[in-house]
Parts: sequence; structure tokens; C-alpha cells
Amino acid sequence: MTRQELPKAYDFKSTEPRIYAMWEAGGFFKPHNDPNKPDFDPSIKPFVISIPPPNVTGELHIGHAMFVSVEDLMIRYHRMKGYSTLWVPGSDHAGIATQLMVERDLLKTEEITREEFGREKFIARTWEWKKKYGGMIYNQIRRLGASCDWDRERFTLDEGLSRAVREAFVRLYEKGLIYRGPRLINWSPGLKTAVSDLEVEYTEENANLYYFKYMIAGSDEFIPVATIRPETILGDTAVAVHPEDERFKKFIGKKAIVPILGREIPVIADEYVSMDFGTGALKITPGHDPNDYAIAQRHNLPIISMLDKEAKINENGGQYKGQDRFEARKNLWADMKAAGLVIKTEPYRTTIPRSQRGGEIVEPMISEQWFVKIETLANAGLDVVRDGRIKIVPERFEKTYFNWLENIKDWCISRQLWWGHRIPVWYCPENHMTVTREDPTQCATCGSKEIHQDEDVLDTWFSSGLWPFSTLGWPEQTPDLKYFYPTSYMETGYDILFFWVARMIMTGLEFTEVPPFHTVYLHGLVRDEHGHKMSKTKGNVLDPLIVIDEFGTDALRFTMLVGSTPGNDTNVGVKKVEANRNFANKIWNAGRFVISAIDGLQPGSELGEYTLADSWIWARLQGLVRDVERQFQNFQYGQAGQQIYDFIWSDFADWYVEIAKQELAEGGARAARAADTLARVFDMSLRLLHPFTPFVTEEIWGHLHSALRESPLNEICKDWPNALIVAKFPEPRDPEGWEESKLAEFALIQDIVRSIRNLRAEKNVAPSKKIAVSISAGAKADLLKDQSKAIASLAGLDLSLLNIQTSLTEKPKDAVALVIGSVEVYIPLAGMIDLADEKARLEKELKEAESHIQRLENLLGGDFANKAPAALVAKEREKLNAYKDTAEKIKAQLK
Repeated sequence: MTRQELPKAYDFKSTEPRIYAMWEAGGFFKPHNDPNKPDFDPSIKPFVISIPPPNVTGELHIGHAMFVSVEDLMIRYHRMKGYSTLWVPGSDHAGIATQLMVERDLLKTEEITREEFGREKFIARTWEWKKKYGGMIYNQIRRLGASCDWDRERFTLDEGLSRAVREAFVRLYEKGLIYRGPRLINWSPGLKTAVSDLEVEYTEENANLYYFKYMIAGSDEFIPVATIRPETILGDTAVAVHPEDERFKKFIGKKAIVPILGREIPVIADEYVSMDFGTGALKITPGHDPNDYAIAQRHNLPIISMLDKEAKINENGGQYKGQDRFEARKNLWADMKAAGLVIKTEPYRTTIPRSQRGGEIVEPMISEQWFVKIETLANAGLDVVRDGRIKIVPERFEKTYFNWLENIKDWCISRQLWWGHRIPVWYCPENHMTVTREDPTQCATCGSKEIHQDEDVLDTWFSSGLWPFSTLGWPEQTPDLKYFYPTSYMETGYDILFFWVARMIMTGLEFTEVPPFHTVYLHGLVRDEHGHKMSKTKGNVLDPLIVIDEFGTDALRFTMLVGSTPGNDTNVGVKKVEANRNFANKIWNAGRFVISAIDGLQPGSELGEYTLADSWIWARLQGLVRDVERQFQNFQYGQAGQQIYDFIWSDFADWYVEIAKQELAEGGARAARAADTLARVFDMSLRLLHPFTPFVTEEIWGHLHSALRESPLNEICKDWPNALIVAKFPEPRDPEGWEESKLAEFALIQDIVRSIRNLRAEKNVAPSKKIAVSISAGAKADLLKDQSKAIASLAGLDLSLLNIQTSLTEKPKDAVALVIGSVEVYIPLAGMIDLADEKARLEKELKEAESHIQRLENLLGGDFANKAPAALVAKEREKLNAYKDTAEKIKAQLK
């Protein structure tokens, strides 16, 4: 074993942690141009990505594996391109999600509720939870090869980010863009907090439509009304009909009576009401329905809230006070039935709003909350995408983005939670509000020392919306902020384009006056191999850590990256990952071959002339470099990865390596040139592949580097750095004019070899059997004679029986003729197969085909053709034609 020979198999389990530790210890994840150091050069362009901060509660899931793979590819590519790259890592306190987990843990371990535990102790417990579990997600992200600058790691509740959050709140408040007031919001009764429109999921479900009578005061007449939420009748403040509806015109302006409660409410006319839907009349509950709320605003209707924070009926619900909303529904309906007010119930398919977190049905409710006036921020966010300052990839998501921002409502930013950034507002007994950057000691209006802070915390998205600049030190003008902001790309899932991306754009423009990034790259969801959404209930969740343990990080990353296109969902299954583990092994084996070729060179070896194969592989490689660069510029990373895969597996390993084996066997100058080409091409292939599969490429490249340093070819690696992670990415070069002819010449060799291989496979000729071939080559005779060794080796020919002529005076008898362009290849059957055995086999096959023909002709000539279904008859005719075709081919072969 020579010093540089690679082990037979690639052991990813021991290699990956060792390589990662080497990268981290070597400082390779840090920007090479650091604004905090004396040698800083402001003219060097940075490339910056802020990580979408995972929740501190989290464990790595397949969505994390996707964003880490894509972002690490972007970072590694730009680092190799010479940019001063910074990938800012961090995590999100994740408000509701974390609070829920700690609450559950408290109940399970100490059988105590959050309220019994108390706010201060609960927050302290949550920090303990964060310390325990917060680091887990980072270690898991490291396992994916993430080349983040871990010294710049941030957390949305750390001191610097908390200062940024308070600064942002105070600035918006001082500008009059933050206000507090009663508004209709989505209320989660289980979580006892407001949730934003974006945290509500609408699912198609079966429900009941309840039809009942709204009696007209002082008469026996009624308006029929239908609802899916009868309990909300208790909060009705009007009945609405369409002004042109002839059925109900006479009731407009009269009073209707709220069932059971007996309250009188007006019958109003509003064009929102559809005459064709339901009964054509609407009950109006402005305190518990957004459309009704809008109608109430137009008609100055009172707003009654009939639910408390636990979704139980409050004092406005009369005798139903204290009942759960669904219990009240049942009881109220029974009472209405007894009072003769029920018309009917019928099954109904509708969309039900459920909390993303708890899955419970969300209630629209009037609540005192804090809001951001969003219109001016949204308009600025629209402008930067419209005028091209921010590009969204893929472009079709711009329409979604515009649609959201053009129809945006004021943002409810308060949450009734304990874990999060507490709203920086203090109240005195006179209810004056003090809003400050530092905690006050007295009321700013009346000087009262009796002040208390608002109990609510801010929506998680408020702090994560500041992420691209708060992580770099804003509001302080730090060296990092001045150099690394604005960032470059924002890469994330299309499902949070509005949740997070739009908010970062709006706040970035508001607080820094520049867009926080110039490109938004959106990846899709990761689905199972059949295209189904992954879920624990379906049992089709792919755990990235288990997959990594079995097949290695590179195999998972390559699968995620090559199977994806911007904005489209990706199907991932274990079989694909296993196939890409095999690709990692193929690269390893190619590396073993290249390094053994270098080690086998004698000192002082002269380099021979380039062969056709050398020129061809160089031309193919340069074409690949141009294609990969173009695909990277167009964000088509999957296509780039596929092209690199095809080049390494097919062009390099299956073709060039096979020819190089002969050239190395010749020794001398020819072997030296082959080894030189192998080393240079393999080096560039590893560089191209590194952003996709960083571990295996770094490991092999290190061995390649060592082998070259100690070889006669050490000139190749004289400018190489110590690690592939910082090696230069191959730069595209313009074609030099010689490539086209070399590519065409080698393509002819490939076509001849493939044709012979296909015939051998068809005739079941053993790979070890060397056969004779005669070639009528015309104008290509000299080329094919020059390449005769390669052709013979690749096609399994007996070189001594390979006859290449400009033209053959006599066509060989008993030979198969293959035509490849202007070249004719004749392969004598006698040398390839036993003619007597082959004849017997073909006669047997012909007999079998003829018996099928006879049977089907008898069948189709009888009653079957008239009585059987037409489709079945057509199918049998198709079979007959196929057997006739087979018989003709066999007869031709027998001749």
C-alpha cells in the first residue's frame, strides 16, 4: 500500500465529524474579510445569508434539512468564488410553541399549571428549557454540514435583539403607527391568546347548517335564517337582507326578535347579502364574524361579545352563561325547537378555522389588542419588488406577494402569553401610557410612581421580522451592520413568504431605509416518495438524522438539492438517498483510481501529447463548467447537480477512466499525460461538486492534494489552499475553437462502442469473450485506426481481429451489420455465438410465435369477433400483429 492510497470503502461515519471539526477549527466558516479586524478591506464584496431561525424547541426535521442544504450550497459556492461570506446562525424563542411545551412539561412533572406557578418562575423555567434544548438543534444543523459562523450566533430573546425589538416598537409608536384598541381578532381559547390571520388554517370539514325563524316583532311573520354556529345567535345585533330581494323587502326597517333572549334587533338592507345563498337572509353577529363586523361598521350596529377567553358564554348570553360554546349550541337549539323556532338541520360541507398550533377551532372575537398600521409599510414593500430592487425566485410568487400586501389588514402584534418580548408600555392608575426605550420609574404624563407594565408580549414575527439587521447589531451602527447589511439572499420556504419574508422587507425598509436583501429564493415543501405530505399520523415522516446515520449527510443533501427546483415541492424517499450514497461511493472509487495513477508515476516523467480522449474530457469539462455557472446564476441548483452527477458518473468514470487505464498501462509519457489529465479533471469535478456534497469531496480532495504534492505532477497543486472549502470554484472559459471537432470525433467512437455493446447484450455474449469486427470507415478510417485500442478495449474486441478499412472489398458473410453515420461495422456471428445453437434457439422461438398466430387467427375468425366487446377484440388483434412482427424478425435472423 502506497502512502496515499485511499481505504477501499468510504466511511462517512468517522469522516464527517472529523472534517467538520477541521473546518471549524481552521476558521473556514468565518468571513475572510472581517470589519472588526485591522486588515479589513471595505472594497471586498460580502455575501450574506441570515438563517431562517429554527425554534429552540425544535428537533431537526426534513424541512430544516432542505433549507440548510440549499443555503449551505449558496454559501459554499460564493465562498469558493472569493466573496467574504457570512452565514448568520440563530434560533427563535417561538412564543406559543415554546410556552406550550414548557406548560406541558410542568403539568407532567409537577402537576402544576402555568398560572399556579406564576409568571416570573415560569419565565425562569422556560429559559432553563431553552438552555437544555436550544443547543440540540444547532448540533443537528452542524451534522448537515452547515458552514455558519457560530461565533455570531444569535437568539431572538438575547440582549441585543431585545434592544432592537424595543427600539422598533418605540419608533413605530412615536410615528403613530402603533395603536391599541378593541378589534375583531382570531382568538384561540385553548392557548388563551390572539393569533394572527396567518396562524389560522382553514380545513374542509363536515358540519350542520341550522335553519330557524327570526320572528318579526308584533306579528306571526318570520325571516328564515341559516347558520353553522347557532350559539352566536346570542350576540346577534341585526338581520340583513339584500335591498332588491322581493321576498324580504317588506321587512326592511322593522324589528326582529332574538330567539330565547327576546332582544329586538333591526332588519337592515345590505348589498353584501347574496339572494341565492342559504335562505337569502343573514344573521349579523359583529362580535364573532369578520364579514358581520364589516357590515356593522357600515350600519353603526352595536357589537356584542358573547364569549369569554375560554370560549364560554358570558353575561350577554342570558341563561346560557358559563356554558361551553358547543354545549350552549346544543342547549340553545333544543330550547328553540321547543319554542317552535326550528325549521330544519342539514349536513353541510364548509371551511372551519383552526389554530395552527393547537388544532382547536378558532373564534373571531372582539378584544383589546395592540396593532401596527400597516398600509404605508406595505406600500413600500410593494414598491421594492415592483421596481426590481428585490427579486423573488421563482417569479410567479410575486403575484402572491402583491395580492397579500395589496389586501393587508392592520397587524395584531399583541399576544396573551408570558414567553416573549413584553410590550414596552407602562400604565399608571389614571391609565396614562408611558412608552420608552428604557424601563421607566414613573408615569411620563403625571409623574405617578405607581406604574405597571402591559401584561402582553409581542407576536413572535415582530422580532423575527427584524432578523436580517438586528442580528448584525442594529440599532447600533456596528462594523458588522455597516459591512454585512443589507444581506444578499433570503432563502426560505414559500409557505412563509408572507409570515416572515414580507415582514422583514417592510421593517427593513422602515428602519434602515434599504431592502434587507436583494433576492428571495423560495423552496417548496418536502413530500414523501409518492408526493404525499409527510405527517406523523400517516407514518411517512422521513427523519433526517436516521437517514444520515444510515447513508451519510452527503447522500441526503444531494437528494434534496438535485430533486428540487425553486418554489416546487420535492419528493424524497429512502431509495433515492441510497442511490446517492452509491454516487458518493462511485466518487470515492474514482478518487482511489486517480490517486493510484499519480502514485504510480516515475520521477522525471515527461508529459506526452494529448490524446483524443484527453481533449474530449477537457472539452466536456469546460462545457460543464459553463453550464453549471449558468444554472447557478438562474438558481437552477438541481439541474446543475444533475449535470455534475452525469459528468462524473458517465463521462469521467465510465468513459475516460476506462481509456486512461490503457494509457497508464503503457507507462512513460503517455501514462504521465493520462495521470495529469485525471488529476486536473478530477480536481475540478470535486470543486464543482463540493457545495452539494461537502464531506466526501473534502476528504478525497485532501488525499488528492497530498498525492500530487509528493509526485512529479506537483506543479498542478502549487496554488492550492489547504482545504477544498476555500479552493477556487472553476471559472467558465470561452471555447477556443478546437473543442467541437474533438467532441464530434469522440462521439463517433462512443456511438460505435455503444452499438457493439448493445448487440453483445442482445446476443447474450459474455463480457469476457473478445470478438472480431470489420469496419468500413470511409473518411473516418484514420481516426478509427488511431483509436483502435480504445475501441477494442471499450467494446470487448480482439484487437488483432479488428479490421478497419476505408472500404471493404467484400462484405463479410454471416455477419451482423451496424450502421453508425457513414461508418459500417460488421460483426461475424460465428465468432460471437455458436451458429447451430443460435439456429436451434431461433427455430424454437419461431415455432412458438407461429402457434400463437394460429390460435389468435382461429379465435378472431370465429364468433368471438362478433360477440366479444370491441375493446377486447382490438386487444387480441394487437397481440396477433405483435406475434406476426416477431415471426418476421426471427425469419430474417434465420436467413
